[in-house]
Amino acid sequence: MKTSHYLLATAVTALAGLGATSAAAEDLTLCWAAWDPANALVQLSKDYEAQSGNTMNFEFVPWPNFADRMLNELNSGGQLCDLMIGDSQWIGGAAENGHYLKMNDFFDANGIKMSDFIDATVTGYSEWPKNTPNYWALPAFGDVVGWTYRKDWFEKPEIQAEFKEKYGRDLAVPETFDALKDIAEFFQGREIDGNTVYGASIYTERGSEGITMGAMDVLYSYGFLYENPDQPYEMEGFVNSAGAVAGLEYYKALYDCCTPPGSSNGYMSEGIDAFKSGQVAMQMNFAFTWPGFESDANVGGGKTGYFVNPKGPDGQQFAQLGGQGISVVSYSSKQDAALDYIKWFAQPEVQAKWWSMGGYSCLKAVTLDPNFPESQPYAQTFLDSMAVVKDFWAEPSYATLLQDTQRRFHDYVVAGNGTAQDALDGLVRDWTETFEDDGKL
Repeated sequence: MKTSHYLLATAVTALAGLGATSAAAEDLTLCWAAWDPANALVQLSKDYEAQSGNTMNFEFVPWPNFADRMLNELNSGGQLCDLMIGDSQWIGGAAENGHYLKMNDFFDANGIKMSDFIDATVTGYSEWPKNTPNYWALPAFGDVVGWTYRKDWFEKPEIQAEFKEKYGRDLAVPETFDALKDIAEFFQGREIDGNTVYGASIYTERGSEGITMGAMDVLYSYGFLYENPDQPYEMEGFVNSAGAVAGLEYYKALYDCCTPPGSSNGYMSEGIDAFKSGQVAMQMNFAFTWPGFESDANVGGGKTGYFVNPKGPDGQQFAQLGGQGISVVSYSSKQDAALDYIKWFAQPEVQAKWWSMGGYSCLKAVTLDPNFPESQPYAQTFLDSMAVVKDFWAEPSYATLLQDTQRRFHDYVVAGNGTAQDALDGLVRDWTETFEDDGKL
């Protein structure tokens, strides 16, 4: 990842004297998903080891197995993990079931203010109940679904001319979903540099969360709401509103018209592969993938551009939140040392270095620095995207809610069963049953 001098100027070393206060050094284990940011955290944590005398161990699990593996660990009261960087949707269950240590007193005692972090990440990663000052994690890694595009293809004079002749406007980053579909259709099956290319790579994966993350990334901007804002858990007419139906119909139409062959079960890694191999003009994916494109031999060096999730038909613009907070597991026998690691990690100097290494810092001192937008080609897109995020349910029963969504969306979008109205009406019934079982309806 390209180094930014303004960030590293203060991040060569962290503040001294913040090591563990206990006399004996501890061996800590941090659990997270297996992906590039985790590898960067291993390197960053060497600074902590040198300062504290503690030893950091890491348990990383591939994304498709991450939730099952780590939620089983938490639900069983296991002591494998002292620190957990858990997905944003886990926060409700982890708080209500006592898996995570509540952090309020620790934050107050150490001058860690949630107002110093991007507001959406505090709500998404730290709070339970939502929109209350009850904190169970420190925002650790900001992430959001955005888009990459082949900037070099968009800039080809012959492609620009043909697009303008067909659509009467310049080929440019799409501001609306309708414009995105036009571009995807334009590139679908086109020959570029001797290769047949396709319009877009989108999320369709059935097994974990993929198609939910992708479809919701569209539905939000079409007016989908999880519930009545004035009546919690009232979903009829909000989940299955006319706008939500139109959004799901759009997502299926985009899948049908403009994705590469064999796209029926794709998520993050499949999108990365499709983009790097030159198969697609545009790609939906989380922001964590962007540093890898910049350094890639095929699509780096200015060939890739980045844009925020487009607007829906009524001008609404939202994007699916990703990312995670870091928590202390309540079953750990090393809570003091684990808290010491979080104290170290929260420092502005450490957060600046985290960004420079490929970690998406949530600290405003980093992201609101006047030079931040120029620090990476995708930095401004990251900021703009994080300003419009929404997230899936974070209820304790989120896993059941997610499984129902995966089934309903995949059956309609990919398998072609029924209508979008059928899928969303069914989802209202599924979710209603779950919340009735939870005693919330």
